[in-house]
Amino acid sequence: MIEIGKPHEHIEHAHIDVLEKIADDVRQDIIKMLVEAGSGHSAGPLGMADVFTALYFSVLNHNPKNPKWEERDRVTLSNGHIAPVWYVTLAHAGYFPREEIYTLRKINSRLQGHPHVGTTPGVENTGGPLGQGLSQAIGMALAARMDKKRYWTYCLMSDGEHDEGQIWEAVLFAGKEKLGNLTGIIDRNNIQIDGFTEDIMPLEPLKEKYEAFGWHVQEVDGHNIQAIIDACSEAKAIFNKPSLIIAHTIPGKGVDFMEFDFTWHGKPPKPDEAKIALKELRTLKGKIISEHE
Repeated sequence: MIEIGKPHEHIEHAHIDVLEKIADDVRQDIIKMLVEAGSGHSAGPLGMADVFTALYFSVLNHNPKNPKWEERDRVTLSNGHIAPVWYVTLAHAGYFPREEIYTLRKINSRLQGHPHVGTTPGVENTGGPLGQGLSQAIGMALAARMDKKRYWTYCLMSDGEHDEGQIWEAVLFAGKEKLGNLTGIIDRNNIQIDGFTEDIMPLEPLKEKYEAFGWHVQEVDGHNIQAIIDACSEAKAIFNKPSLIIAHTIPGKGVDFMEFDFTWHGKPPKPDEAKIALKELRTLKGKIISEHE
């Protein structure tokens, strides 16, 4: 078992340098939990570490000590297979002990291979079958409107799941309802389990499709934490339509032999591979070592 370091204190609106350090620690813990589990997904979780860090340490109105706080912002994860990044980020934010990450996918664990609402503190939806998370998020956003609540709903989605018809029905409905309290974030990493998205079922022009369905759309570098925070702020200023942030990410971000390789979509690193990956992440691909040579 690979040991983890000291936990982060829960912080809000931290300096970008601090957030980048947290995102790097999140990636390291993803590797550790996956190698311990012996199964799970690598590429997507590593690619979305910056987005999840931005959300839980700057954007969201939430309380790890009171996960069911009525006024909290809601987060749904539609592509439930990238649950490792959600779990690790929740642990770093203080929802449960970081040591619990080693129980991923084990019997009686609160951290199953796909998120399950009511089991894991901070998890707002059950995810597994792709294409359903946006519909769940729309229900939450509509409930907030009906109950005159001010919380925001965020839905994390994959690009590959946009092959599903249910996604587009939900996109159409949210536009029709002008859900200004809903923000979707797409992990646009261009891969899915069978290969590259544009080879399997081309999605472009993705931005224009959402706009045609009545959404406000932004595109950002999914590894630029400040850009992610700014995009979420702009989305909250759009009150008469739902917002979408297309976050362009690198699958397997931070680990050379995983980056851009769709075969890492659904497999964990082996112990020897994990050692290489952790060395790269700890030294920022050698940058820290070279600076001190």
